[in-house]
Amino acid sequence: MVKEKSSHGKNSWAPPGGHLEFNEQIEECAIRETKEETNLEIKNLRIGPITNDIHKDEDKHYVTIFVISEYKSGNVKLMEPEKCEQWNWFEWSNLPQPLFLPLQNLIKQDFNPLK
Repeated sequence: MVKEKSSHGKNSWAPPGGHLEFNEQIEECAIRETKEETNLEIKNLRIGPITNDIHKDEDKHYVTIFVISEYKSGNVKLMEPEKCEQWNWFEWSNLPQPLFLPLQNLIKQDFNPLK
């Protein structure tokens, strides 16, 4: 997970993510964003749950589509230091705080990647 530095989600912890490019498939976006942000390659992707995320303080409203994947290759690296403070690994049962709103909403759905 990354500790965000940018204005959207600032100071919260989040997985890699971003916006779909025009004509881009969801899985392609997950592969691209993960590589761009972490230097990691992922495989065996599947579309996971979605969350309805209203960022009242930022006057933004997103629908977040989570993608579940497995590690393929690479070493985690801080690729966007202007946006991200640090990357770190956490157990699902011991996530850092504060969490990015979409993750908070995902947890409210009782999602567990280990089930």
